[in-house]
Amino acid sequence: MSAPDVTALLAELERSQPDLAEEARTAVQWLTGGEPLETVTQLDVCEFLWYTLPLKVGGDHERLARSLGRLLQLGGMSRYAALCVSPTTLQILRTYAREGEDAGTSAYQQALEATGVLPPDVPELQWSMIMGPEELGAHIACSAALELAIVSGDTVDRAALTRRWLTEPRSDLGGDTWINRVHGERLNRWVLGRGPARRELAQPFEVRLHAPVAPQPLPALHRLLALAASEESLPLRLAPSPEALRLRELAERELGAISRDGAKLAITAYGRRLLNSPEAMWSAVTRLLLAKGEHEFEVSAREAALMLLADGTLMSPAKLLEQVAEVVGGEGWHPTTGLEDVAAPVADLVAQLTALGLAFSDELVVRMDRAGHLAALAALRAHALRPRKYVSSG
Repeated sequence: MSAPDVTALLAELERSQPDLAEEARTAVQWLTGGEPLETVTQLDVCEFLWYTLPLKVGGDHERLARSLGRLLQLGGMSRYAALCVSPTTLQILRTYAREGEDAGTSAYQQALEATGVLPPDVPELQWSMIMGPEELGAHIACSAALELAIVSGDTVDRAALTRRWLTEPRSDLGGDTWINRVHGERLNRWVLGRGPARRELAQPFEVRLHAPVAPQPLPALHRLLALAASEESLPLRLAPSPEALRLRELAERELGAISRDGAKLAITAYGRRLLNSPEAMWSAVTRLLLAKGEHEFEVSAREAALMLLADGTLMSPAKLLEQVAEVVGGEGWHPTTGLEDVAAPVADLVAQLTALGLAFSDELVVRMDRAGHLAALAALRAHALRPRKYVSSG
C-alpha cells in the first residue's frame, strides 16, 4: 500500500495537533523535496535528521524532528517516526548545538554507518563524495536493498549484497547494470575535463576505457621480485644500467615491494603478494603510473603523456613535451618555466615505463610496445573511474 498523501497528513495534523503542523510542513518539504512520501528511505530520513536539519534548516531542531515524527506516525511509517525521536537523533542534534559542526558531523557519520543501510565500498566501486545522477541512483538503490534485507530479518552481508545489486542486470534499467551506468557517467565526466585540447585528446578513449584491460605479464619486475625472494636476497649493487636502477627504486620506494636488509634488498610481504598474483602486480603498477605527485599539475602532465603515447604514435621526446605542454596549458595550468615544468613529470613517467619494459626511449623517439599500450589504458581507466573527493583547502 502506498504512503498517504502529504497534504492529507498535514490536514489531519492541523486538526489533531495544530501546534506541530507548521514545523511538520517545513520538515517534510526538506525531507522529500516535493517527491511522494512513499519514495523516502531510511537513508533519506537519517541524512535529513542527522545532517540536513542541523546544518541547513533554521528553527528548533528537536521540535522539527518531533513534528516530522508525528507526521510519519500518522502516515503509518512507524520505523521512520521512531528515528525522529530516538536517543541517537537527540544526541546528534545536541552535539551539533553544543560542540559545533565538526563534532556533529562526526557523530552523524558514525551513527549512519551503524544503521547498516549505507552501501560500503566494494572492489568494483568506491563511492564518491560528490555523486552524479547515475551514481546517486545506484547508491539509493543499494541502500534501499540493504534496508529491505535488514527489515526482513535476514543475515546481511553488506558487501556481497551491494556487489550483487551493482553488477546484476536490472529490468528497471533496461537490462543494464548500475555499475555500468556509474562507470559510463564517470568516464564521460573525465572526457569532458578542462580545456578543449584535453577534451579532443580524451574523446577517443571514452569507448576504449569502458571495458577492463586484461592484465599483462611484467617480466622485468617479476624477475626482480623473484630474485629478492630468493634465499640469497638481492645485492644492493644491482646491474648498473639506468633502467635497472630505476626499476629497483620503483620496487622499493614507490611500490614497497622490496626493502633494505643490511647490505641487501629483500622482498616484503606486499612484494610476495605481487609476485604470487600477476593481476595484483598489474593493478599496482598501472595505478602507479598516475599516482598523485606533489601537485595535481604533475598528474595532468603524466595523464596527457599517456594518452599521447597510448595511440601508438612514435614521438620524439621534444615533440611529446611540446604536446603535453599544449594540453595542460589548455586545462588552465600556467607553468612558470614553460616546458621545464612539464619535463620532470613526463621524464619520470617515461623512465618508469622504460624500467618496467613497457616502452623504449632514447634521444630520438619514445615508443610503447603492446603491453605498454595496455598499461597506459589500464592506468587511464583507473584514473578516470576514481571516486570524486572533496578538495581540502588546508
